[in-house]
Amino acid sequence: MKRLLVMFSIALIALTVSAQEKNKDRKGEFYFSWGYNKEWYTRSNVRVMQPSIGNDYKFVGIKGHDHPGWDEGLFHIALSIPQYNYRIGYIFDKKRGWGWEINFDHTKFIFADQNAHVVGKLNNKQVDTTIAFNAKNGYYYYLNNGANFLLFNVTKRWHFYEDKKNNFKLDVFAKGGIGPVIPHVENQFGYTPDSIKEKNEPHFQIGGWNVGAEAAIRATFFKTIYLEYANKLDFASYSGLRIYQGNARQSFGTYEMILNLGFTFPMGSRKQ
Repeated sequence: MKRLLVMFSIALIALTVSAQEKNKDRKGEFYFSWGYNKEWYTRSNVRVMQPSIGNDYKFVGIKGHDHPGWDEGLFHIALSIPQYNYRIGYIFDKKRGWGWEINFDHTKFIFADQNAHVVGKLNNKQVDTTIAFNAKNGYYYYLNNGANFLLFNVTKRWHFYEDKKNNFKLDVFAKGGIGPVIPHVENQFGYTPDSIKEKNEPHFQIGGWNVGAEAAIRATFFKTIYLEYANKLDFASYSGLRIYQGNARQSFGTYEMILNLGFTFPMGSRKQ
């Protein structure tokens, strides 16, 4: 399998380099990339609504963290398990640098073990208390198969540097857009760990929306292969997250660092 992937990559690079040489005067430029990310989250509230069992309360100002995965070693696990991201884009105006991009980040959010402040109605009684939130006490909340930000971006490129032979260049990108979040929801609130029936069924769902802005620097080698480092700010609002006999909602901000490896080549109609 690894040999086939290497052969495919070599063939793909050869084809794209050939396309570069034959189509220098193409108007547009297509690119795609794959990489990995690291996140830091703002504090946030998690509202839990279970009307059939008399619950409507909030965990207030909780701390969450990511689970990179790539820091545990990339070569003994599937490439899609760590926090990955991909970009598919098209620069339709090479002269002015305008383009569009499909921008997906497989991020993970984990409600950290902590003493969590709880306010609201619990078992039909008003509460304002602190709960030791951890799996031993029957509490966990994971978006660990993805908090999953999908954005449809408008992009702008500025050329920063290019050598005389065009074998190396630096570009700066600004990106911004909006799109859905596609979380994988797994949780249990206040039940003993052996009460399997009172856990939710882990699942993916369309669970809200997000907006994001990204600044990136891209180093392109031999007109085709590039490395892109980006810093990103995102705000995500999750709603209707299915839990045991109810649903939950949450919003948080994210600061994200991203490193991608990609390929780029010309497309579109020729210049007149």
